[in-house]
This record gives sequence, structure tokens and C-alpha cells, in this order.
Amino acid sequence: MVSLLILAAAAGAVVILLVVRLWAVLRPQHVVSRESLTLLIVAGSGGHTTEILRLVGSLSRAYSPRHYVIADSDVMSAKKIESLEHARTERDSAPEYCLHRIPRSREVRQSWFSSVFTTLHSMWFSFPLVYHIKPDLVLCNGPGTCVPICVSALFLGILGIKKVIIVYVESICRVETLSLSGKILLHLSDYFIVQWPALKEKYPKSVYLGRIV
Repeated sequence: MVSLLILAAAAGAVVILLVVRLWAVLRPQHVVSRESLTLLIVAGSGGHTTEILRLVGSLSRAYSPRHYVIADSDVMSAKKIESLEHARTERDSAPEYCLHRIPRSREVRQSWFSSVFTTLHSMWFSFPLVYHIKPDLVLCNGPGTCVPICVSALFLGILGIKKVIIVYVESICRVETLSLSGKILLHLSDYFIVQWPALKEKYPKSVYLGRIV
């Protein structure tokens, strides 16, 4: 009985978010031209981090400062980020990045039921972080950590604090089906990019640009 109530509450929250998101997207927006954009990047672990850093490495210096968010237990991603930014520093100028850590929202093979609580726990830390950074753009590609970050960015717009553009790039490994994070964020992101034509056919809202990482 308790589990049914939790699922019903979660479903109701998703419906509310979708309605508010639709309103936020359809209402007129005032676009301000700027020389730089504050970028928030959500890095996962393993292949997710490798893919997102390839994408970040191709971005111009206009996307700065760069704020990276990783799970608090992810040591390898931190090393890869520092290596990339060190190389950029040697090529460009002083470093313009920060590394932030939040609790992991979902472990591999973790049950859906327990994921609700760990995601809420992660959300508790995500919203203050996103509110403090107030990014112009959130860039992510599938790790569970990106869900509370993107929802927090969405809330900034709902509360009238700041409109944050959410760009989700599905992993190159996803050929025919979306990841769990992708299924959640398909209707919440501003731009949902896939790297295989089969996904574009199955999910018309997505944007197919070929292989980009």
C-alpha cells in the first residue's frame, strides 16, 4: 500500500512537471546576447565521462566558466576532468572551471523503489548547487546524477529565477532504446540529441546529428 502511494505521488509530480515545462517552453522568452555562457556539465563514470569530455573538448572558450558535477564517489571522472582542463589551460589561458560533488542518485542495478529515495537525497544537494551557479546551459549524457541536476535547473525556471537551457545527449551506446535517464528527461530537456537514426524514428522529438562524440 505504501509503495502504491509513493508511485502515485511520483506520477503526479511528473505530470505537474510536464505541464509546467510545457508552459515554460511555450511562453515568450527574452534572449540576451552574451559573450560567454556559464556551463554546467554532468559527468557520470566510465564511458559517460569519456563521451561528455570529448564533447566539452570541442567547445569554444565562449562556454565558460565550466562547472562539472560528479558523484561524490567518482574518483576516476575527477582525474579525467582535471586532465582535460589542464590541457586547455596550457593551450588557452587561466583555468575557468570548478568541480562539484553530489551524492550518487542511483547505483548500477539498484531497484526502482530504493532509487526514489536516493534520488531525493541527491536532489537535496543538487538544488542549492544549481541555484548558486545559476547556469545558462546544462549539458549531460545519461548518468543517473543528471536527473536531479536537470530537475533542479527546471525548478529555477518554474520559480522564475532563471531560464536554464537543458541539452541532453544520449550515449553512443544507445542504438535502439533510450537509457533510463533519457526516458525521464526526453520531455524535460530543451534539446534531446540522439546519435543513431533508429532512435530518431522511435522518438520524433529528438534531434539526430549523427555521431558527435
